[in-house]
Amino acid sequence: MLIFLATEATDTERNQVLDFLKRLGIQGFSTRFGGRPLVVTIEGGPFCFTSNPVFQEIANLDGVEEVVPVSVPYPLCCRDLRPDGSIITAGDFSVGNGTFGVIGGPCTVESESQTLQTAQCVKAAGATALRGGAFKPRTSPYAFQGLKEEGLRILVKVREETGLAIVTEAMSSEEAKLVEEYADVVQIGTRNAQNYRLLETCGQLRKPVLLKRGFSCSLDEFLMSAEYILAGGNEQVILCERGIRTFENYVRYTLPVGAIPALKALTHLPVIVDPSHAAGRADLVAPLTLASVAAGCDGLLVEVHPDPKKALCDGRQSLTPNEFAEMLRACHRVRTALHPTEPNA
Repeated sequence: MLIFLATEATDTERNQVLDFLKRLGIQGFSTRFGGRPLVVTIEGGPFCFTSNPVFQEIANLDGVEEVVPVSVPYPLCCRDLRPDGSIITAGDFSVGNGTFGVIGGPCTVESESQTLQTAQCVKAAGATALRGGAFKPRTSPYAFQGLKEEGLRILVKVREETGLAIVTEAMSSEEAKLVEEYADVVQIGTRNAQNYRLLETCGQLRKPVLLKRGFSCSLDEFLMSAEYILAGGNEQVILCERGIRTFENYVRYTLPVGAIPALKALTHLPVIVDPSHAAGRADLVAPLTLASVAAGCDGLLVEVHPDPKKALCDGRQSLTPNEFAEMLRACHRVRTALHPTEPNA
């Protein structure tokens, strides 16, 4: 149940709502959504039905503007809350609600020249945001771990020269606050998709958060992770499907294309796809991308490197600038055929 309070509702009125719920044996959580104060409860059983007298009692409490019955455990993510879908904007980058957003760039920031060269190429191809890792979660402790804050400073310089929004990953609450100072979008990677203390920190940020699906997360678990961020007051969340771990080992991960329309039916949040990590091989990135576009994704997160063979991280799955540009042209044709009235990347 979502209990929207009037914008001018007082703390006393909010507390009266919370106390009323408590007397019913229901725990309420106070937050905001769409600029409006809100009390959320996922309990209540029969009280959540509009025909129940208690529902009407709640609706008639002082300060209450609207009561919305929601039966899913992730009420702030639920599409019923915003049927037309959300659009997330960071600088010139926008995604969702018919706007297709493209993020391209290297797996990791290696140097200023490499990052700038890549940024110029992905912008020329049609991207409006640059990805690049400053903090890198690696399976091996001996692998390149990123340039850290120096990498963030490089990304800022490249943004100044190209105008591209910056998307980069944080792996801890401390890093999230630091990344927020430099970047336009804070990315939470697959390994941290259920790091709930980190997600709570992201709920306190005032920058958009790109949340990748955990490689062993169900869709419900994925949306519950997003709910942590929204419950904290940050409703600027972009969901990213990047493939899940299955018995198949021909590709790096299995990209469940069916998850795209499923998520779009369940949530108002934009759904983008990272075909690079799903494929693990550059030659499979374009086919997976086109399948994702046809399935209705709202955008892409693609790894691009000027010389993939020399990349310090994930070169095998990185596209060259020419391959990236050619792939986006194919995406444009698919989107135009399927959605002729929507903006195209």
